[in-house]
Amino acid sequence: MAADSGDTGTTQLGDTNGLASTKDKDHVSLAGTNLRSRLSASALIREFEAAQQKADLPDIYVGDTIRVGVRISEGNKERIQPYEGVVISKRNGGLSETITVRRIFQGIGVERVFMLHSPQVASIKVERRGKVRRAKLFYLRDRVGKATRVKQRFDR
Repeated sequence: MAADSGDTGTTQLGDTNGLASTKDKDHVSLAGTNLRSRLSASALIREFEAAQQKADLPDIYVGDTIRVGVRISEGNKERIQPYEGVVISKRNGGLSETITVRRIFQGIGVERVFMLHSPQVASIKVERRGKVRRAKLFYLRDRVGKATRVKQRFDR
C-alpha cells in the first residue's frame, strides 16, 4: 500500500495517523544511535549466552554413538530417560547448538534433535567414536541392518 508522494520521488507508507516519513531522514538521524545500541545489545546477548552454556559437555563428532540423558516429567515426578544412538548431524554453535541422534527402535528408525545446552538434556556420554568422512550422515536413513553400522575410530 505505498503511494507516490509526487514531486519528491520518495514513497510514503500508509500510516493511520496520516504522517509520512521518508527513509533518508530517519536513516540519517538515527544511524549513530542505532549502531551504538546494537553493539551494546549484541554484547549483552553474547554475555547472556556465555552464562547459559554448559561447560562440561564432551567433544561430540558426527558418527559418534552417544547416550543422552533426557529429563522427563511425568505428573509431579521427574526422571532421566537414556537415549542412545548415532549422531548423524550437528548444527550451529553457541547456545543454539543442536545434534540429531538416530537409533533403531523395534525395527523403525527414530531420530531426535537435542539442543545441547538445554536444561532438558541432563547428561551426554560418548559411548564410542565413529570413523566417518561426511559432515551429515543422512544416507544412514536409507540403509537397513548391518549396513547402518559406523566404523569405530580409536585415535580421538
